[in-house]
Amino acid sequence: MTRIERPFDMTRLEDEWLEADGFGGFASGTVGTLRTRRYHALLLTATRAPGGRIVLVNGIEAWLEAHGERYPLSMQRYVPDVLYPDAASNVLDFTTEPWPTWRFQFDTETLVTAEVFVSKATRETVLRWRWQRTQAASQAGALTLKVRPLLSGRDYHALHHENAAFDFSAQAGNDAGCVSWQPYGDLPRIHATTNGVYTHAPDWYRNFCYVRERERGLDFSEDLATPGVFSFNLADADADADAVMILSASDTTTAHAAASSHADQLAGVEQQRRHAFGSRLQRSADAYVVQRNEGRTILAGFPWFTDWGRDTFIAMRGLLIASGRLDAAEAILLEWSETLSEGMLPNRFPDYGDAPEYNSVDASLWFIVAVYDYLSTSHASAATMKRLQQAVEAILAGYTQGTRFNIKASAEDGLLCAGVPGMQLTWMDAKVGDWVVTPRIGKPVEVQALWINALRIAATWNPQWQRLAEQALQAFLKRFIDPSTQTLFDNIDVDHVTGTVDRSIRPNQIFAVGGLPFALLEGAAARAVVDQVEAQLLTPLGLRTLAPLDPAYRGRYSGAPYERDGAYHQGTAWPWLLGPFVEAWLRVRDNSPDARREARTRFLDPLYAHLDHAGLDHISEIADGDAPHAPAGTPFQAWSLGELLRIEHLLAGLDRTGA
Repeated sequence: MTRIERPFDMTRLEDEWLEADGFGGFASGTVGTLRTRRYHALLLTATRAPGGRIVLVNGIEAWLEAHGERYPLSMQRYVPDVLYPDAASNVLDFTTEPWPTWRFQFDTETLVTAEVFVSKATRETVLRWRWQRTQAASQAGALTLKVRPLLSGRDYHALHHENAAFDFSAQAGNDAGCVSWQPYGDLPRIHATTNGVYTHAPDWYRNFCYVRERERGLDFSEDLATPGVFSFNLADADADADAVMILSASDTTTAHAAASSHADQLAGVEQQRRHAFGSRLQRSADAYVVQRNEGRTILAGFPWFTDWGRDTFIAMRGLLIASGRLDAAEAILLEWSETLSEGMLPNRFPDYGDAPEYNSVDASLWFIVAVYDYLSTSHASAATMKRLQQAVEAILAGYTQGTRFNIKASAEDGLLCAGVPGMQLTWMDAKVGDWVVTPRIGKPVEVQALWINALRIAATWNPQWQRLAEQALQAFLKRFIDPSTQTLFDNIDVDHVTGTVDRSIRPNQIFAVGGLPFALLEGAAARAVVDQVEAQLLTPLGLRTLAPLDPAYRGRYSGAPYERDGAYHQGTAWPWLLGPFVEAWLRVRDNSPDARREARTRFLDPLYAHLDHAGLDHISEIADGDAPHAPAGTPFQAWSLGELLRIEHLLAGLDRTGA
């Protein structure tokens, strides 16, 4: 739970909250109610779960009318930088428990609570407002809440602008406060169920300014349509205690008189569901688990990522397997196993279309690691175990024989080579136009760690893979250790030229010591790798992707897409890498109790502090390599949170066993 109270550091007002619906849709916004991204919305739905995401209700303009005064409950930013109205000074406090909730203080008589949550049972967004009555307030007279919904009807990556095609017409329900609109004929109808009174008053609100988009060098101005105004008399003693608005993209409208009770019912079910999770981290982890076809998958991050193979299999180790959500883990592994092609699993599923993209050397190998973690729980039935083992065998056969993009086990040394010009295959996959920032063609170090682990995993049920695993391991130990530092090269046989090496100091070498089931290095060699990574790459929010002394180092992730993608893996820090680092750091210290205590304080405490900043209750995708290591990228990232959960589970297990 995050709680923010007055007096505010004003930057905290732009921290973000997330309410996911389990199908790819979500609601999201800021503590200060200001929309700073094109992705901030109250009703953003997936038309082909989890893809085809569209924004239907971007936000609201809400205010109170009392004593002849108008008190804002929301705020907007307009181009170039005009804030109106300014509601920030009225925010008394904010909490994410059990969902985003604000208290607004206007005077001694006017204290209003506002809250928003998404019901996973119905995919409805519920907004509720409550007047906190005092004895003085009970004699205060009329207190009216007015709410104007701000609509678009656009792809969630796009922006909306005033146009003649927008259909403002409202279709009334059986009650005065229940209406629906269909701005464009090919989009779902928007349903608003309330216990207020609707007045049709169409208008355009123009030139909203989204500062996060502007910082990213993207278009940042948008026009939104508002079809009318809802009015709620909060002071009426006979009225419901809460003013209620329920937004939905499906026809689940409720009678006007029952809107409040329906909201109460949804709140009760949702609160019970959330309280069933064992911890704050596990509750947050649930946001990333979504429906795909008849199975499940994991979204890599909010607000803009879809489901990526690599991210899914890394994230699920902590989000699901270590957290005991084994049915969900099984469903995801089985769902993805059906997408095997030529020994490869998809790198990602696009927002639109059914054709997955097969352009990753490591996604399939991370799948095998996730299968190992899952099968180690003994949860799988014999039939499930057989299906997953068959998928692993198909991957290894494909990689051994050779598949797309020169991915093939080398006959000479058993190591895995991969890569063609113009294609990014490893997790360092930034590409701008035709520029692949970190091509890493050859035999990247973490790919070898994954490959050898995959072979050793398969050898636990099929001994035929043991010989290749031993061959590859011996070649790794002979060819990857830099004799001048005893650390590891980042890549060998660069561009498929035998004997060439890349001495760039990157975090990828850490996977030879931690983060995978089987360590490749022990003793002094393992310690040398961990010490170098700690000395040159460690930050409070993750490992840098390149050492600061490297001429190619970029310490700030900022600017237009070209500048940002150029820094993405050239110095930017990644929180998810703290998982393998902490595991490696503990291994070279024999997992002693003193080391575990130090690890929690030095490496995990900064991540826990970060839960109260940026994406509230979540961990950001990346951070600047340079101090003060400002968070960036997506504020809600699956593998960042997943690795924190995995390491917490690891530490708890070590504490129990005394290892």
